[in-house]
Parts: sequence; structure tokens; C-alpha cells
Amino acid sequence: MTTRRHRRITLTGSIIGAVLVALDGTVLTIAQPTLQRDLHASFVQVQWTSTGYLIAVASLLVFAGRLGDRYGHQRLFALGILGFAATSAGIGLAPGIGWVIGLRVAQGICGALLQPATLGMLRATYPEDQLGMPIALRTSAIGLSAAAGPVLGGALVAHLGWRAVFFLTVLPALVTGVLALVVRVPAGGVPTGRAPAVRVPAARPAPGRVPAAAAPAPSLAARLDLLGACLLALALLCLVHTLVALPESGWTAVTGAGAVAAVAAFGAFLRQERRTASPLVPLGFLGSAPVAAALAVLLSASAALFGALFVGTYFLQDVLALDPLQSALRVLPLAVMMVLSAPAAALLQRRHGARRTTVTAMTLLTLGILLLSLLDRTSAAPAIGAAFLLLGAGFGTVMVTATAVIVHQASADHAGVAGGLQQTAMNIGPTLGVALATMLMTLTAPTAAGKVPSTGGLHGTAEAFTSAMGSTLPALACVAALGALAAGALPHRPKTTGAPQPPTAPARHDQQPSAVTTTAESE
Repeated sequence: MTTRRHRRITLTGSIIGAVLVALDGTVLTIAQPTLQRDLHASFVQVQWTSTGYLIAVASLLVFAGRLGDRYGHQRLFALGILGFAATSAGIGLAPGIGWVIGLRVAQGICGALLQPATLGMLRATYPEDQLGMPIALRTSAIGLSAAAGPVLGGALVAHLGWRAVFFLTVLPALVTGVLALVVRVPAGGVPTGRAPAVRVPAARPAPGRVPAAAAPAPSLAARLDLLGACLLALALLCLVHTLVALPESGWTAVTGAGAVAAVAAFGAFLRQERRTASPLVPLGFLGSAPVAAALAVLLSASAALFGALFVGTYFLQDVLALDPLQSALRVLPLAVMMVLSAPAAALLQRRHGARRTTVTAMTLLTLGILLLSLLDRTSAAPAIGAAFLLLGAGFGTVMVTATAVIVHQASADHAGVAGGLQQTAMNIGPTLGVALATMLMTLTAPTAAGKVPSTGGLHGTAEAFTSAMGSTLPALACVAALGALAAGALPHRPKTTGAPQPPTAPARHDQQPSAVTTTAESE
């Protein structure tokens, strides 16, 4: 198989994998009310079909990326997408809500294997100076699935029932997984745009010392840093669970303990990474200013966007009294601009650099949220569409630029960890944004008597909701503005030479030799 054909197949598989995960989340939201009625489930049980998946996937993404670095991204991708197909079919056949929740957790584990690999395969297949457009195409496809998901899910649930939503992804996932198993990397290896180098040993020997290759091989647990993986998973699990519980229960002993446990576990994780010889996340990479800035941008952008979307959806349906289809049409400019802005972002980043492009995009996102905060019961469709158009243009651009910075700053040996960190930010950000929006709406929404409600969600009079929206959305705009400030630490020029790469990971038995380089791409 030629290198060009292999690149096309890899790009297709990466896009399909990302789209299936995105589509699964959007169509599930549409199917949940029907699923609750058919399985006689409680509201809390139905919420756990989403919460269980989110906790599983968020806590395992970085470790799954490390597994891909060690054993091959294509292999992990095949395992993840085939598992995703199997669990989707199992959920479609589930006899009760308990089975659905359990299989959704299993599906989250498969999603954790799948998602970092979609970026890791691109990093391992494309030369560094050609990564921008594949990432942009992947982002466009995600935006397209976000637009098609509610419409497709609504049609399936209306005519075939909620089970059809899960059967939807089974066949394409199976076909893609089988192709990932049978397709092999070209014998000559994947071009990197540089001269190939000799495979580096597991540890670089100091001058005058015995080479690391002659030393006894480290154990599997040491090479994979299982303790670090468990500590990071515990930290993320406690963080996500706390964020999910906060909107309903507020700050209680349980949520407070969860927050403390998350901080303690993350502190123990950082200590472990400093002490171990084979860290799960190289601190030199995580401490890199461009990588830290890109992760902060993704976290703030996704938190601001999804928090605004959460409030905006209630505004469209509860204040303007639009049905779900009419609401989806009002939000459609967001998805359209995500599709269109992604390839444009790759070109802008190449021409103007990541910093300028990302700061501009975060400014558009901030303006979109502020425009959304000005809407009221008299707002017409053009004003609503303009707000969502700015949101889509800003967020679609940020996803391309920040993701490209993270992937480019990582060596090929750490592409999976880079993808895992990117996906972790993209999973925690929306949870943080929705939790923040819910708490602010609850605290600032006046009751009919003019008092602040002590309990309850977003529901109330239209006037109370609009009043609370006018203070909540500007707060979310401030979150987006903080992301714009963080973007100031991104690389300024399209290319920066002379910056050191993160340390190369120990070579694995099935990995193609990669070039040892001191050049870092900043796109």
C-alpha cells in the first residue's frame, strides 16, 4: 500500500471514530426521555447513562493515549471502536436501565481507547508540516455530526424507538474497526519530513556509563507508570463527579470531599511523575508554555461554549416556547460555522500563527456569548442566529488551532498522551461550563415574589429566567476572555526552530523509528 493511500485511510478512520463518538452523545440526549418511559427509569438513573460514560472516558483518556504510544495507536483504535460497536449493540438490546448504565460505562472505556488514537494516528502518519488540514477536516466532521445528530436522533426515536439510536453506530464502527486491523503501515515507515534516525534506547546513558540497553528491562508496571495512571484517573473521577453533582446538590459535605480528594490525588500524581523514571505524562511536555496555554484555551472555550449552549437551549424552549426542531434550527448557524471555520483556521494559522488566530477566535466566542446575553422575548431569528454564528466561528477555529499546537509540540512517541490531554480538556470543559451555568442561574434567578430561590433548577417564569441569563452569560463570557489571555502564550510565528522536543519515550517493539529532532512545530 502506498503512503498516500495509507494516509487517506488513516484520516478516514480518524474522522469516522471522532464522528461516531460525537454523534453518540448528541443522539442520546434526544433519546433519553423515551428511554426513561420505556424502561420505567427514574430521572437520576437516566442521568447516569450520561454521567457514567463521562466519568469512565474522562478518567482514562491520558492512560489510553499512553497505551497507544506504547503498543500502537492503530491497534488501540481498532480495539476501542470494535468495543464501541459491541457496547452500542448491547445497549440497543438491554432489558433494563441497569444494563444500560453498565454498558454505557463500558462504552466510556472503549471511547477512552478510541479518542486519543484518532489524533495519535494522524500525528504518526502525516509529516508535521501537513497536520493542520487533517485536524481541520476532523473538526469539520465533528461540527457536521453536531448539526445532524439532533435531527437524525429525533427521526429515529420518533419512527423506530430509542434503541435504533444505538444500533445506528454499530455497522460503521464494525467496518472501520476491521479495516484498522487489516491495514498495515507501509514497509518504509511513515515519513516525518526529516531524515530517519536510529531507534533510541529505553533510557539515554550518561557519558561514561553503561548503555541503558544493557541494563535489565524495567517491569511492565514501571514502563507504563500504573501508579501514576491510577492517581490521575482518581483525580479526574473525583473532579467530574463533583462537577456533575454540584448543580443539583450544591456545596455539601459530599461535593466538598470530592473536590478535596481531586486536589489531593492530583498532587500525589504530580509527585509520582517527578519521581518515576517513566512518567505517564512527561512534566517537560505538560509544563511547556505552548501546551499549557493550549490546554487552558480548550478548557475555557469548551466551558464557555457549552455553558452558554445549556442556557441558550432553555431560553429557546422555555422563554420563546420553541419546539425541539425549531430550537435546533435556531442553533444551526453554530454547527455550520464550525464546519466552515475549521479548514479556514488551518490556513489562517499557517499564515498568521497560532497566537493571533486563537486570540481572534476567542474574541469572537466572547462576543457571541455577550450577544446571546442581550436576547429577550422580543428577539428575532436573525439576532439569535448571529449570536450562534459567532459562537461557531470562534469555537471551530479554537479547536483546530489549540489542538494543532498540542499535537505539534509532542514528539511522535508522545502523540497519544497529547491526544489524551486534549480530549480530557474537551470532556472536563463542558462539564465545568454546565455546572457553572446551572449554579449561577439558580443563584441569580429571582422568583415571582422577587426573591432568590434557595433550591430548584433553571425553571421559573420567563422574566426570572431572562434576568438570570443576563448575569450568567456575561460571567461565561469572562471565562472565554480568560482563554483569550491564555492564548497570548501560544507560539507567535507559524514555525519556531530551536525549541527542544519533550524527551523521547522508550521504544516499543512495534513502533516505527522516529526522527530525533530539536525542532518544535508551533502551528
